Amino acid sequence: MGWEYYRSFLAVLTEGSLSAAARKMGITQPTVGRHVSALEAAFKQVLFTRTPSGLVPTDAANALKGYVESMQSTAAALEREALSQEQGVQGTVRVSTSEVIGVEVVPRALARLRREHPSLKVELMATNRVQDLLRREADIAIRMSPPRQEALVARKVGHVELGLFAHADYLAERGMPAAITELETHALIGFDEETPFLRAARAKFPVWSRDALTLRSDSDVAQLAMIRAGCGIGICQSALARRDERLVRVLPDAFSFLLETWVTMHGDLRGSRRCRAVFDALVKCMQDHIDA
Repeated sequence: MGWEYYRSFLAVLTEGSLSAAARKMGITQPTVGRHVSALEAAFKQVLFTRTPSGLVPTDAANALKGYVESMQSTAAALEREALSQEQGVQGTVRVSTSEVIGVEVVPRALARLRREHPSLKVELMATNRVQDLLRREADIAIRMSPPRQEALVARKVGHVELGLFAHADYLAERGMPAAITELETHALIGFDEETPFLRAARAKFPVWSRDALTLRSDSDVAQLAMIRAGCGIGICQSALARRDERLVRVLPDAFSFLLETWVTMHGDLRGSRRCRAVFDALVKCMQDHIDA
């Protein structure tokens, strides 16, 4: 079965209907339907059941999902590589970062890259979901933990410091806490879903628990916006807080975290001029950010 059959399957899986999948792919609805029917015939499995709300994947379809997503990532990486084989630094590089790094830090590096290499294109994935570099979901990633896979090439750029910060207006109204225990009387900002960082913070500072958080969001960009707006006290990168003189450090001696920061890419990309250029630019970008 050709790749286009699996593309149609994945589009129906994510969009929930033949018509929506056809619009996403830019082909006709009957073509999508034929692709799905051909897969069902080949696998001798029903992949979707019709309901009033659309097509619902069967257990067989859900079992295939991860494999087809891996095929999609590999196909995208192959296309990026094939389109970048001309001379010079050009082509497309896919970069994965956390939300806050992607929004607040990396754009400066991308601006410099564009000036130096006008033929270079960058796809920035600003998400807190870890992209799999081995499956080529991204070419390069900035991560706050060391890489585990031997096939990856990584550069440690230092430690990002996290601290408690609040807007000066909030502290003028509510007062500056003098001890960790006094945080219980303040509006605290943090993650909604349980995260490894939230568990680590709670182990070190029991007061910092989900139930104690007044304002919760799984978006670290939203949390930063709430801190800047004077909603309460939250955890912020010290280097970002220093950009705004109205953000004040809270309990600096009692509350501090250091996160190892790495720039990582697949070892097979070491010979790629475009990936090397982006990798080096991100290393310098993150070093400058930490040194700030």
